[in-house]
Amino acid sequence: MLLAFTLTLLIPAQARAENAPHPVRALLDAQVKAWNTGDLDGFVSAYWNDDRVTFFSGGDVSKGFKPLRDRYFKRYKAEGKEMGRLAFENLEIDSVSPDFAVARGRYRLKMKTSESTGLFTLWVKKTPEGWRITHDHTSTADNK
Repeated sequence: MLLAFTLTLLIPAQARAENAPHPVRALLDAQVKAWNTGDLDGFVSAYWNDDRVTFFSGGDVSKGFKPLRDRYFKRYKAEGKEMGRLAFENLEIDSVSPDFAVARGRYRLKMKTSESTGLFTLWVKKTPEGWRITHDHTSTADNK
């Protein structure tokens, strides 16, 4: 334990910061955890609670936090619906500035009798509430 602490002190602070997980990664990991425990409010809390947040998918455009939240609840929490098991794969996060990042990856959603996968691009900015998704463009690749 002491050795690990000593080695940490020998690594310059800038190098430690560069190797630390990006806060956007933590936000997306928390989203997956919330989804997989059935906490849809926890999942959507990663989005910017603002009328300017946007969600593009399948030719549809949602603008504003309430329509975005309502869309998720209608699709995954309404009677007879299921949330399934979510995973993000091939995640890449690029910091554009200290307060803005772009995240890209693949989602995989396994349901009882089907699986959906596709690609997503997220614009994420640092707000007074923390890092939040301001724009989500998700495409579905296939349904199995």
